[in-house]
Amino acid sequence: MWPLGHVAIAYLLYALWTRLDRGQSPTTIPVLFLVFGSQFPDLVDKPLAWYLGVIPTGRTLAHSLLVLVPLALLVYAVATRYNRSEYGIAFAIGALSHTLVDAAPALWGGTDPGFLLWPVVPVEGYESGAPTVTELFLASLNDPYFLSEFVFAAVAFLVWRADGYPGLEVLTNPGWPSSEEERSPR
Repeated sequence: MWPLGHVAIAYLLYALWTRLDRGQSPTTIPVLFLVFGSQFPDLVDKPLAWYLGVIPTGRTLAHSLLVLVPLALLVYAVATRYNRSEYGIAFAIGALSHTLVDAAPALWGGTDPGFLLWPVVPVEGYESGAPTVTELFLASLNDPYFLSEFVFAAVAFLVWRADGYPGLEVLTNPGWPSSEEERSPR
């Protein structure tokens, strides 16, 4: 899945969680942790595999549940230590949804889910070097899974809009946070 799809699915899951658990819409800083978490596995694995060649593919180290689950628990523990458990939950939802969504095509034979348990389960490296973003994009154009990302993105955008665009104020308001409530713990 591409970055847009990952952030869309992560946002939908997090928005559902905040409503069910806290009875409210997502707020700014947790959404920023969510967005970072939703991209985290690729931000680690793609450079390590594609440019440095130290891991076999772009879905190994940070996509592995053997690494990602302890990391998510660590982020949660640190966030909880500072009375900000929602930051850790947001990161965990983003990062774990990323990996699980990447594994979803295995349900219809589209990918090998072995990366979920790497390095215990080996994965095959690239046969002819790492793919380019252009090659990946062109190969994705006829894939219904790729096209579904735009549906998820549209739904996520509508939910994000209904929630008041949490996170956007960081980019659009140089004086953010402007109130004591936004600066202090809840």
